[in-house]
Amino acid sequence: MQQFHLDVIKGRGSHFELGKQAGRLFQQTPLYHSHVKRRDRSKKAYHTDEKIAKSYFDQFSPGLWNELEGLSSVMAWDTSEVIHEYSGWQQDWKKSGCSVLMKKGYFARNYDYHPKTYEGRLMLWQPERGYASIGVAGRMIGRIDGMNEKGLCVGFHFVNRKNPGKGFTCSIIARFLLDSCSTTDEAVAMLKEIPHRHAFNYTLYDAHGKHAVVEASALGVAVRNEEMDTACTNHFETSIKSSENRYQLKESISRLHMIHQQGQTAHNPLEAFKKFNDPAYGIFKKNYGSWAGTIHTAVYQPSTLKMFFGAGQNAVPLEIDFGKWLQGERFPVTKVFGKIDSAEAFSHVNQPSTSS
Repeated sequence: MQQFHLDVIKGRGSHFELGKQAGRLFQQTPLYHSHVKRRDRSKKAYHTDEKIAKSYFDQFSPGLWNELEGLSSVMAWDTSEVIHEYSGWQQDWKKSGCSVLMKKGYFARNYDYHPKTYEGRLMLWQPERGYASIGVAGRMIGRIDGMNEKGLCVGFHFVNRKNPGKGFTCSIIARFLLDSCSTTDEAVAMLKEIPHRHAFNYTLYDAHGKHAVVEASALGVAVRNEEMDTACTNHFETSIKSSENRYQLKESISRLHMIHQQGQTAHNPLEAFKKFNDPAYGIFKKNYGSWAGTIHTAVYQPSTLKMFFGAGQNAVPLEIDFGKWLQGERFPVTKVFGKIDSAEAFSHVNQPSTSS
């Protein structure tokens, strides 16, 4: 078993000041050196039109562009490099997994990907402009999943990366939604306006208990919000989008059925956490070498603004009262530790440690 950790980072202030704070902390981690090494590959892989990217930032999350500028102000990169690496415009995404169940007042999610991509930062973030949110960071300013101060929960699920369009990648899209939307309906409307780079499902759940799965790609958007659409994995289901699926869907469909089955006896957030985080229940995945191993489990409760979080498998859930933190109460935890059954290395830790 390999041990890893997440840093718990708390910040309040302007987007620019939050960017500076994130940048200072980032430079103190092994992940920074990994990102420096990948810059040459990034420059060759895609082009970012800063003017176009900024116009969309201003439309979907006014102020967030200043977080990129704050990052640049403390890093040894100029602003153009930071924008190219972290704006999410025209970037690529490897295949990944991810599972969600949203019902009975909770939003339960497993994030499944390759350990080397994981940034290991759990953020409690309160910008002066835009909604505050709690969630796990991806691509520096983006979010892998999260819940904002209005109780809107957001997750994403890879479907396909063939035939990419001109648009944003998933983690930045998630941040747009958390910063600017208070309900599922508002998030659905925004997802219809955002240009999408790749094919992803976006799962949405709000404080009113309204859920939706948005099937989004460069070819358009479809919305599912029927009773059976409370669970989601990694394929499109609507007739107008199903042709965009990958050929191999057996595992995704099987996992979706398992989520529905296990969800029948998951009556509260902690029961849902157990079902998602214990490999014995069939939702937690160990396919790390195939870019589809579960790295964290997060269960959000919009009515109380609480999050139950665990790193790796069979974790003891850490309860975070985000509502109390928003009111000024101190949250003293600075790191969360967990273990996965894999030797695949993380980039944000110095060396993977193992134990029997």
